[in-house]
Formats: sequence, C-alpha cells, structure tokens
Amino acid sequence: MSAPIRDIPSGPFFGFNRPGAKVSQGIIDNWCRQGMMGGSKAHYDCIKAFSETDFREDLKKLDIPVLIMLRDDDQIVPIADSALLSAKLVKRGTLKVYPSLPHGMATTHSDIINADLLALAKA
Repeated sequence: MSAPIRDIPSGPFFGFNRPGAKVSQGIIDNWCRQGMMGGSKAHYDCIKAFSETDFREDLKKLDIPVLIMLRDDDQIVPIADSALLSAKLVKRGTLKVYPSLPHGMATTHSDIINADLLALAKA
C-alpha cells in the first residue's frame, strides 16, 4: 500500500496527529480500503478538480440555506481560503466553525455534525 494512502488518514485528515487524539484504526483502515478501490488517475483528477476549480460564481447563485462547516485550523483546507470566503458569497449561508474537530469531522464526530445538519433541515 502506498504511503499517502495510509499517512493522510493516520495524520492530518482525521486529526490523529494532534496531541491527545484518540486514534481509530478502523477509520484509518476504512479510508485505506476506499483509497485502494480507486485508480490513481481518478484520485489525481478528483484532487485537481476540487483544488483548482473556481466555485465563486456558483456560490453566489445559491439561494437555499447552506451550512458551511470547517475547523478553525483545518490541516487539509485552510479556513481563510475556503469557509470564510464561501460564507461571504452564499446568500443564505451560515458559517459554523468547529475549534476542536478534524477535517474528517463527519466521520469522527458524526453525532455533532448530524445534529447541526438536522437543525439546518428543520429551520
């Protein structure tokens, strides 16, 4: 197995490289399983598309409630270059910053994330 497929989930994506983090081998193994199922060209194209595509005009067109969620010091996607800008562009956007959750918070803290998504859906 290639090192990045194991290193990313073992470290910054799920915050397992943070002091006091409770590492979940099951989460790491599941990430690796998913990563091994895709081809390297598809992985590359995906990363290239979401890191190089300018979504600003698309975000301006959104006219539905949108919850923009990110950690304040996300190790994968810097908040200043993503969530803070998105929150300014989405007409009905709500920014929720999670100070202690990792980038992969939907997996590691699904109870918190699901509750916030449910609250948005009910509003």
